[in-house]
Amino acid sequence: MKVFVSWSGGKESSLACWKVIKRGFEVKSLLNMVSEDGKHSRSHGINLPLLRKQAEAMEIPIVQVKTTWKSYEEIFKKAVLRLREEEIEAGVFGDIDLREHRDWVERVCRELKIKAVLPLWGKAREKLLKEFIEAGFKAIVVAIDTNYLDKESLGERINEEFIHKLRTIKDIDLCGERGEYHTFVYGGPIFKKPLEFITGKKILRDKRCFLEIKLKDE
Repeated sequence: MKVFVSWSGGKESSLACWKVIKRGFEVKSLLNMVSEDGKHSRSHGINLPLLRKQAEAMEIPIVQVKTTWKSYEEIFKKAVLRLREEEIEAGVFGDIDLREHRDWVERVCRELKIKAVLPLWGKAREKLLKEFIEAGFKAIVVAIDTNYLDKESLGERINEEFIHKLRTIKDIDLCGERGEYHTFVYGGPIFKKPLEFITGKKILRDKRCFLEIKLKDE
């Protein structure tokens, strides 16, 4: 089956991509929704050149589409319709258990006459994190909600030590499914080579804090 992967650059979309490849699906492209100014991804705040380099390291084409939250569904549908011209049969999404997200994904895919594939759905959080680590993925924390994590968490690697730290925080979702934290994946089984990057300043916006990252050769 030919599919696109809804792509954020983070751990869930990477793990979902890997799982469908193992099932024999052909990933034709990564669909990445970006801010209206065209500077960074909508969900994770990762800059576009870095996401393009990520796709290049995976040897999978990436489609980056500018949108606002208000126009998100309309623009998303138009992008998927263009992908259907490449005989795309399904979209792959990294949602775990947010019902409203699944309902939206399934409705939109149904209207576009493609299948919705959610390979992480209903899985235990800690099991997913450990599977991600054991598969050989490499990722760092690039965005946090300061209600749960402090600025020192930015740049931390996703490993057993990080999981242990999360377990000590009250009411946090271990996978950050409610936006407690976001990640950038720079290596793993879907990559032909790991990405080289450098980290910069930490930027606070309201209750969210982002880590600036860029390509090593920029």
